[in-house]
Amino acid sequence: MAAGDFHLHSTHSDGKLTTQQLADLVVRNGLRVLALSDHDTTAGIREMAAALAPHGIQLIPAVELSTDIPGSEVHILGYFMDIDDPAFQAALARFREGRIGRGQRMIAKLQALGLDVSWERVQEIAGDASVGRPHVAQHLVERGYVASIPEAFERYIGRDGPAYAEREKMTPAEAVALIRNAGGLAVMAHPHYTPGYVEILAELKHQGLTGMEVYYRDLPPESVAELLSVARRLDLLPTGGSDFHGLGNPGERLPGDIPLPDDAIDALLTAGSGCAQPMVRV
Repeated sequence: MAAGDFHLHSTHSDGKLTTQQLADLVVRNGLRVLALSDHDTTAGIREMAAALAPHGIQLIPAVELSTDIPGSEVHILGYFMDIDDPAFQAALARFREGRIGRGQRMIAKLQALGLDVSWERVQEIAGDASVGRPHVAQHLVERGYVASIPEAFERYIGRDGPAYAEREKMTPAEAVALIRNAGGLAVMAHPHYTPGYVEILAELKHQGLTGMEVYYRDLPPESVAELLSVARRLDLLPTGGSDFHGLGNPGERLPGDIPLPDDAIDALLTAGSGCAQPMVRV
């Protein structure tokens, strides 16, 4: 079990656990530092910091942004930003509004396919969270149209699915700039999911990218070694995270259940020490 995990989600985006439940879990798992990286929102960060404070566990502010490239997506993680920066929060609010419109369009497409689904139920599933495709997928599982969330993406709402809907587009370079302008560090999440990721990383390095996820979830050792070689070649910090959502998807790992070495944890913390918000204070 690693002592750190820099990629976790709560009910403020598409995770299953509240910040308190997630805090309880990371305490049981013995983590010393972590990042709450919900999609398009920092709403849970101070809650999480307050829940962790009695245990001496460090929380760094984080967010995950979805960006588009031709035919695929690139997810950018931001760390150590000033989460009160007005321009940064205005951009996140705009992205969240775009998610609502996108979700409504997906539901309309699913209904046109003859599926008995409703936008109201998706909102109930999401609760106070930023609505995302996983909430639509949970509704499809609940209605019995698919057996799992991955199947929902594959059959219906993935990029090539019949109910896929676009959202407001942002390029990876724009996401990096947004994070840097808020005083943070930008890291490419799970790059191995993106075709041509080495070239993308090299280009983003020139745009100000600081790191890349190397130690990710259930990657086999040979894949970790390949990603680590790329990180060293491009002079990018190798970071890692479980990408924990608590949804029970195949390959999901618990917080800290990744081979993230202490030197990678310390390197990220050192890089963040000069940023706008090195740690969250409550």
